[in-house]
Amino acid sequence: MAEKLKTTHGRTLAYHRTEGRGPGVVFLGGFMSDMTGTKAVYLEDWARREGRAFLRFDYSGHGESSGAFADGCIGDWADDAVEAVSHLTEGPQILVGSSMGGWIALLLARRIPKRVAGLVGIAAAPDFTADSMWPSLSDAQRQEVLEQGQTLLPNDYDETPYPLTRRLFEDGRQQLVLRTPLALPFPVRLVQGTKDEAVATSVPLRLMDHADCPDMRLTLVKDADHRFSTDDCLALITESIAEVLARAEAASGSG
Repeated sequence: MAEKLKTTHGRTLAYHRTEGRGPGVVFLGGFMSDMTGTKAVYLEDWARREGRAFLRFDYSGHGESSGAFADGCIGDWADDAVEAVSHLTEGPQILVGSSMGGWIALLLARRIPKRVAGLVGIAAAPDFTADSMWPSLSDAQRQEVLEQGQTLLPNDYDETPYPLTRRLFEDGRQQLVLRTPLALPFPVRLVQGTKDEAVATSVPLRLMDHADCPDMRLTLVKDADHRFSTDDCLALITESIAEVLARAEAASGSG
Protein backbone atom coordinates (compact mmCIF):
# COMPACT_ATOMS: atom_id res chain seq x y z
CA MET A 1 0.00 0.00 0.00
CA ALA A 2 1.45 3.33 -1.08
CA GLU A 3 1.85 6.12 1.43
CA LYS A 4 0.62 9.63 0.59
CA LEU A 5 2.22 13.07 0.75
CA LYS A 6 0.10 16.24 0.62
CA THR A 7 2.03 18.95 -1.21
CA THR A 8 1.97 22.69 -0.69
CA HIS A 9 0.20 22.92 -4.08
CA GLY A 10 -2.70 20.85 -2.73
CA ARG A 11 -1.81 17.72 -4.66
CA THR A 12 -1.51 14.25 -3.11
CA LEU A 13 1.48 12.15 -4.18
CA ALA A 14 1.59 8.38 -3.72
CA TYR A 15 4.99 6.97 -2.82
CA HIS A 16 6.97 3.97 -1.56
CA ARG A 17 9.99 4.68 0.62
CA THR A 18 12.68 2.21 1.63
CA GLU A 19 14.77 3.02 4.69
CA GLY A 20 18.54 2.68 4.42
CA ARG A 21 21.82 4.50 4.43
CA GLY A 22 22.56 7.60 2.40
CA PRO A 23 23.10 9.03 -0.04
CA GLY A 24 19.65 7.79 -0.95
CA VAL A 25 18.42 7.00 -4.46
CA VAL A 26 15.30 8.65 -5.93
CA PHE A 27 13.67 7.25 -9.05
CA LEU A 28 12.01 9.80 -11.35
CA GLY A 29 9.70 8.16 -13.87
CA GLY A 30 8.79 9.06 -17.40
CA PHE A 31 5.92 10.77 -19.22
CA MET A 32 2.64 9.01 -18.45
CA SER A 33 4.41 6.18 -16.60
CA ASP A 34 4.13 5.29 -12.93
CA MET A 35 6.14 3.93 -10.01
CA THR A 36 5.08 0.31 -10.62
CA GLY A 37 7.20 0.05 -13.77
CA THR A 38 9.95 -2.52 -14.23
CA LYS A 39 12.87 -0.17 -13.58
CA ALA A 40 11.38 1.45 -10.45
CA VAL A 41 10.56 -1.88 -8.79
CA TYR A 42 13.87 -3.46 -9.83
CA LEU A 43 15.81 -0.56 -8.33
CA GLU A 44 13.80 -0.72 -5.13
CA ASP A 45 14.71 -4.40 -4.75
CA TRP A 46 18.35 -3.58 -5.49
CA ALA A 47 18.38 -0.76 -2.94
CA ARG A 48 16.84 -3.00 -0.29
CA ARG A 49 19.52 -5.65 -0.84
CA GLU A 50 22.19 -2.95 -0.62
CA GLY A 51 20.73 -1.38 2.52
CA ARG A 52 20.38 1.88 0.57
CA ALA A 53 17.60 4.44 1.12
CA PHE A 54 15.28 4.55 -1.88
CA LEU A 55 12.21 6.50 -2.98
CA ARG A 56 9.80 5.98 -5.87
CA PHE A 57 6.64 8.05 -6.32
CA ASP A 58 3.98 9.06 -8.80
CA TYR A 59 3.79 12.60 -10.14
CA SER A 60 0.35 14.20 -9.93
CA GLY A 61 -1.89 12.88 -12.69
CA HIS A 62 0.16 9.67 -12.80
CA GLY A 63 -0.46 6.29 -11.17
CA GLU A 64 -1.99 6.50 -7.69
CA SER A 65 -1.41 10.24 -7.17
CA SER A 66 -4.21 12.81 -7.36
CA GLY A 67 -5.21 14.82 -10.39
CA ALA A 68 -5.72 14.23 -14.10
CA PHE A 69 -2.76 13.71 -16.40
CA ALA A 70 -4.08 16.25 -18.92
CA ASP A 71 -4.09 18.97 -16.25
CA GLY A 72 -0.35 18.61 -15.56
CA CYS A 73 2.83 19.91 -17.15
CA ILE A 74 6.61 19.65 -16.71
CA GLY A 75 6.66 22.47 -14.14
CA ASP A 76 3.99 20.79 -12.01
CA TRP A 77 5.80 17.47 -12.08
CA ALA A 78 9.10 19.14 -11.23
CA ASP A 79 7.35 20.82 -8.27
CA ASP A 80 6.09 17.39 -7.20
CA ALA A 81 9.62 15.99 -7.37
CA VAL A 82 11.04 18.89 -5.34
CA GLU A 83 8.47 18.26 -2.62
CA ALA A 84 9.03 14.50 -2.65
CA VAL A 85 12.79 14.91 -2.28
CA SER A 86 12.45 17.70 0.28
CA HIS A 87 9.93 15.96 2.54
CA LEU A 88 10.60 12.26 2.05
CA THR A 89 14.41 12.04 1.95
CA GLU A 90 17.30 13.22 4.09
CA GLY A 91 20.55 14.72 2.83
CA PRO A 92 21.96 14.57 -0.69
CA GLN A 93 20.36 12.10 -3.11
CA ILE A 94 21.29 10.26 -6.29
CA LEU A 95 18.59 11.10 -8.84
CA VAL A 96 17.78 8.37 -11.37
CA GLY A 97 15.70 9.90 -14.14
CA SER A 98 14.06 7.83 -16.87
CA SER A 99 13.10 9.63 -20.07
CA MET A 100 11.10 12.70 -18.90
CA GLY A 101 12.46 11.92 -15.42
CA GLY A 102 15.90 12.83 -16.74
CA TRP A 103 14.60 16.32 -17.55
CA ILE A 104 12.98 16.52 -14.11
CA ALA A 105 16.30 15.47 -12.52
CA LEU A 106 18.12 18.30 -14.31
CA LEU A 107 15.49 20.78 -13.11
CA LEU A 108 16.02 19.53 -9.54
CA ALA A 109 19.78 19.95 -9.93
CA ARG A 110 19.06 23.57 -10.79
CA ARG A 111 16.40 24.18 -8.10
CA ILE A 112 17.70 22.24 -5.08
CA PRO A 113 21.40 21.71 -5.87
CA LYS A 114 22.42 20.98 -2.28
CA ARG A 115 20.11 17.94 -2.26
CA VAL A 116 21.68 16.35 -5.35
CA ALA A 117 24.83 14.23 -4.96
CA GLY A 118 24.75 12.61 -8.40
CA LEU A 119 22.57 11.78 -11.37
CA VAL A 120 21.88 8.79 -13.60
CA GLY A 121 19.90 9.43 -16.78
CA ILE A 122 18.16 6.52 -18.51
CA ALA A 123 17.30 7.68 -22.04
CA ALA A 124 17.09 11.14 -20.49
CA ALA A 125 14.85 13.48 -22.48
CA PRO A 126 15.53 17.11 -21.53
CA ASP A 127 13.49 19.73 -23.40
CA PHE A 128 11.56 17.04 -25.31
CA THR A 129 8.28 18.98 -25.55
CA ALA A 130 10.01 21.70 -27.59
CA ASP A 131 12.72 19.70 -29.36
CA SER A 132 10.96 16.51 -30.43
CA MET A 133 7.28 16.40 -29.49
CA TRP A 134 6.09 19.70 -31.00
CA PRO A 135 8.12 19.30 -34.24
CA SER A 136 6.76 15.75 -34.66
CA LEU A 137 3.13 16.92 -34.69
CA SER A 138 1.34 17.47 -37.96
CA ASP A 139 0.14 20.94 -38.90
CA ALA A 140 -3.41 19.79 -38.10
CA GLN A 141 -2.39 18.54 -34.65
CA ARG A 142 -0.58 21.80 -33.85
CA GLN A 143 -3.64 23.74 -34.94
CA GLU A 144 -5.76 21.53 -32.68
CA VAL A 145 -3.48 22.25 -29.71
CA LEU A 146 -3.55 26.00 -30.33
CA GLU A 147 -7.28 26.31 -31.04
CA GLN A 148 -8.87 23.54 -28.94
CA GLY A 149 -6.26 23.26 -26.17
CA GLN A 150 -5.11 19.71 -26.82
CA THR A 151 -4.60 16.88 -29.28
CA LEU A 152 -4.54 13.12 -28.69
CA LEU A 153 -1.44 11.17 -29.69
CA PRO A 154 -1.43 7.35 -30.09
CA ASN A 155 0.61 5.61 -27.39
CA ASP A 156 3.02 2.86 -28.44
CA TYR A 157 2.98 1.27 -24.97
CA ASP A 158 -0.74 0.83 -24.25
CA GLU A 159 -4.15 1.72 -25.69
CA THR A 160 -4.50 5.03 -23.83
CA PRO A 161 -3.55 7.97 -26.09
CA TYR A 162 -1.41 10.82 -24.81
CA PRO A 163 -3.38 14.05 -24.33
CA LEU A 164 -0.93 16.76 -25.37
CA THR A 165 -2.14 20.12 -24.12
CA ARG A 166 -1.36 23.69 -24.98
CA ARG A 167 -0.34 24.19 -21.35
CA LEU A 168 2.14 21.30 -21.61
CA PHE A 169 3.92 22.99 -24.52
CA GLU A 170 3.72 26.54 -23.13
CA ASP A 171 5.02 25.49 -19.71
CA GLY A 172 7.67 23.26 -21.32
CA ARG A 173 9.22 26.33 -22.93
CA GLN A 174 9.66 27.80 -19.45
CA GLN A 175 11.49 24.68 -18.18
CA LEU A 176 14.14 24.27 -20.88
CA VAL A 177 17.60 23.30 -19.60
CA LEU A 178 19.67 23.09 -22.79
CA ARG A 179 19.45 26.78 -23.73
CA THR A 180 20.98 28.33 -20.61
CA PRO A 181 23.98 27.41 -18.42
CA LEU A 182 23.57 24.07 -16.68
CA ALA A 183 25.93 23.34 -13.79
CA LEU A 184 26.14 19.70 -12.71
CA PRO A 185 28.95 19.69 -10.13
CA PHE A 186 28.60 16.00 -9.30
CA PRO A 187 29.05 12.65 -11.07
CA VAL A 188 26.61 12.02 -13.93
CA ARG A 189 26.12 8.79 -15.86
CA LEU A 190 23.91 8.57 -18.94
CA VAL A 191 22.74 5.28 -20.48
CA GLN A 192 20.93 5.07 -23.80
CA GLY A 193 19.89 2.48 -26.37
CA THR A 194 20.76 2.87 -30.05
CA LYS A 195 17.28 1.64 -31.08
CA ASP A 196 15.45 4.12 -28.88
CA GLU A 197 12.69 5.53 -31.10
CA ALA A 198 11.57 8.12 -28.53
CA VAL A 199 14.93 9.72 -27.66
CA ALA A 200 17.63 10.04 -30.32
CA THR A 201 21.25 9.37 -29.38
CA SER A 202 21.94 12.99 -30.29
CA VAL A 203 20.08 14.07 -27.11
CA PRO A 204 22.58 12.75 -24.52
CA LEU A 205 25.45 13.93 -26.72
CA ARG A 206 23.94 17.42 -26.75
CA LEU A 207 23.53 17.28 -22.97
CA MET A 208 27.18 16.26 -22.54
CA ASP A 209 28.31 19.09 -24.77
CA HIS A 210 26.11 21.64 -23.01
CA ALA A 211 26.44 20.85 -19.30
CA ASP A 212 29.21 22.16 -17.08
CA CYS A 213 30.09 18.84 -15.45
CA PRO A 214 33.54 17.57 -14.43
CA ASP A 215 32.50 13.91 -14.32
CA MET A 216 30.01 12.86 -16.99
CA ARG A 217 29.98 9.66 -19.04
CA LEU A 218 27.62 8.24 -21.64
CA THR A 219 27.15 4.54 -22.35
CA LEU A 220 25.36 3.56 -25.56
CA VAL A 221 23.87 0.07 -25.72
CA LYS A 222 23.55 -1.38 -29.21
CA ASP A 223 19.97 -2.33 -30.13
CA ALA A 224 18.46 -1.39 -26.74
CA ASP A 225 15.10 0.39 -27.02
CA HIS A 226 13.44 3.15 -25.01
CA ARG A 227 12.18 0.79 -22.30
CA PHE A 228 15.80 -0.09 -21.41
CA SER A 229 14.48 -2.93 -19.24
CA THR A 230 16.27 -6.08 -20.37
CA ASP A 231 18.35 -7.90 -17.76
CA ASP A 232 21.55 -6.44 -19.21
CA CYS A 233 20.10 -2.93 -19.28
CA LEU A 234 18.86 -3.16 -15.69
CA ALA A 235 22.29 -4.42 -14.59
CA LEU A 236 23.92 -1.47 -16.37
CA ILE A 237 21.61 0.96 -14.55
CA THR A 238 22.57 -0.44 -11.12
CA GLU A 239 26.25 -0.46 -12.10
CA SER A 240 25.93 3.20 -13.08
CA ILE A 241 24.22 4.08 -9.79
CA ALA A 242 26.88 2.21 -7.82
CA GLU A 243 29.62 4.11 -9.65
CA VAL A 244 27.96 7.46 -9.00
CA LEU A 245 27.45 6.54 -5.34
CA ALA A 246 31.10 5.55 -4.93
CA ARG A 247 32.31 8.78 -6.47
CA ALA A 248 29.83 10.92 -4.53
CA GLU A 249 30.79 9.24 -1.25
CA ALA A 250 34.49 9.63 -2.00
CA ALA A 251 33.98 13.31 -2.76
CA SER A 252 32.11 13.85 0.50
CA GLY A 253 34.60 11.86 2.55
CA SER A 254 31.96 9.34 3.64
CA GLY A 255 33.12 6.49 1.42
